[in-house]
Amino acid sequence: MKTSTTLATAASLLAVVEGATVNQRRNAPRVVGMETQRIPARNPIHRDKLRRRGSVEVGLDNEETLYFINGTIGTPARAVRLHIDTGSSDLWVNTPGSSLCRESSRPCAFAGTYTANSSSTYEYIGSWFNISYVDGSGASGDYVSDAVTFGPAKLDRLQFGIGYQSTNAQGILGIGYPINEVQVGRAGRQPYRNLPAQMVADGMIQSNAYSLWLNDLDANTGNILFGGIDSAKYQPPLLSLPVQPEQGFFAEFLITLTGVSLGGTSVASSSEMALAVLLDTGSSLTYLPDDMVSTIYNRVGAQYDSSNGAAYVPCNIADDDANKFTFSFSSPATITVDMNEMVLDMFLNSGRRPTFQDGTPACLFGIAPAGQGTKVLGDTFLRSAYVVYDLANNEISLAQTRFNTTESNIQEIGTGTNSVPGATRVENPVAATDGISGGGSVNGIGRNAAGRMMATRGWVGIVAAAVLGLVL
Repeated sequence: MKTSTTLATAASLLAVVEGATVNQRRNAPRVVGMETQRIPARNPIHRDKLRRRGSVEVGLDNEETLYFINGTIGTPARAVRLHIDTGSSDLWVNTPGSSLCRESSRPCAFAGTYTANSSSTYEYIGSWFNISYVDGSGASGDYVSDAVTFGPAKLDRLQFGIGYQSTNAQGILGIGYPINEVQVGRAGRQPYRNLPAQMVADGMIQSNAYSLWLNDLDANTGNILFGGIDSAKYQPPLLSLPVQPEQGFFAEFLITLTGVSLGGTSVASSSEMALAVLLDTGSSLTYLPDDMVSTIYNRVGAQYDSSNGAAYVPCNIADDDANKFTFSFSSPATITVDMNEMVLDMFLNSGRRPTFQDGTPACLFGIAPAGQGTKVLGDTFLRSAYVVYDLANNEISLAQTRFNTTESNIQEIGTGTNSVPGATRVENPVAATDGISGGGSVNGIGRNAAGRMMATRGWVGIVAAAVLGLVL
C-alpha cells in the first residue's frame, strides 16, 4: 500500500546509520553465521494474505512460521524465535502481558516473549513504536534497547520494538534498509542501527551485507551469514545486480526481472520486459503479473480459486523434471527453479490433504497473481537462489544454489566497491521500467501489502480452467 509519507522525508535522516564508525578487529574473522530453521506453514497462502496486510507477518498459530532464527534478549536471557524478513527493517517482539499472548491457546509461546522490567540491562528509548495494518490491526508499544544474542553474535546494546498491544503472535527480525524503520517515517526520527548495521558498528562484520542460503523445500535448516558468503553453497558464477531505487532512494530489495520461461518456452508478456521484483523472505509464494500467471497456470494445469487467491495442482506434477522455470535478469544472470520447488504440500486442520473431485491429491502451486501490487520473488524462488544482500553498495548478487551440500568455504565481505568475494557485476544492467510505484513502507504501513492482497482476491476469470471439484 502506497503511503502518504514520501521517501524524501526520511532520506536526510540516513546519514546516522550510513556513516557509522566501524571498530576494526583485524585478528578475528568478521563473519557471523546463524542457522536458519524452517517449519512448513500449514496454509502458506493464508499466511501470505495476512502478512501482506502490513510490513510484518500476522501469524495464526504456531505452525504459520517459516524461516526463523533463534536468539535471546535481555538479562537474564529470554529465548526468542524471530521470523527473518528482508522486506522490513525492525526487530520487534511481543510482551507476555498483551491480550493476545494471554489467550488460552498461548499463541506467543512458540516465538517467545520479552518482559522489559525483568531485564537488568533494559533501557527505555521511547513510546513511538507503532506498526499499523490496513484492516486496523497491528502492534504498538515502546522502542527499547537491551542485550541481544544470535548464535555467536553477542550485542551489548540493540534497539528493537516491544508490542504491548499486538495482534501478531510472531516476532520479526527485519534486516532491510533503514528508511523502512518505523520510527523514520511514522515518528519522523533519525534511523537507528538495526541488526546488520549494529554488527558493523560493533566490529563484528566489515560491511552491511549478508548472504542467505535457504536450502531446498525438504530441508529443515539453512543459514544466513552476516558479513560473509559461503562459496561452497552455490554454483558459480555469482553475479551482482543493482538494487532499483524508488524516487531516487534505496528502500527495498528490488531488482529487474527481464524474463520468465517454463520448459524453455517464454511466458513473459513482452520481449522488452524490465519488471521490478522484490526479494522477500516474508512471502511464502512468488507473485507475478496476472497475464504471465495465466499462461503458467494453463501450461501446468493449475486450477485457480479466486476466493483464496491460490491455485492448486495435482501433487504428482512435482515429479515433472522437464518443466523447469528460468528467471532471467540482466544478462547473463539466470536462476532455474525445478517444478518440485513450486509444488507445496498443504494439509487441512484435520490433518488430511485436500483432493480434487476424482480423488487426486491437491497441492498448492507456488506462483500467484500479483494484481496491482508489487511483484515478489518469495520463498518458492529464493530457495533455488544463493542471494547476497549488499546494503552498503546497493547490490544483490545471485547464483544458483547447491542444495543440501555439507561443504563450506566461508569468506568475508570487505568494504568499498567489489567487496563481495568472487562476485562479478553484470555489464549494462537493465533498469526497471515497470513495477516501481514509488515509496517504501516509511510510515510503518507496508505500501505493497494491501494492494496485492485485495487485487489477488479479486482476480477472477483469468485462468481458463475454473476450480471444479476441489475438496477442501
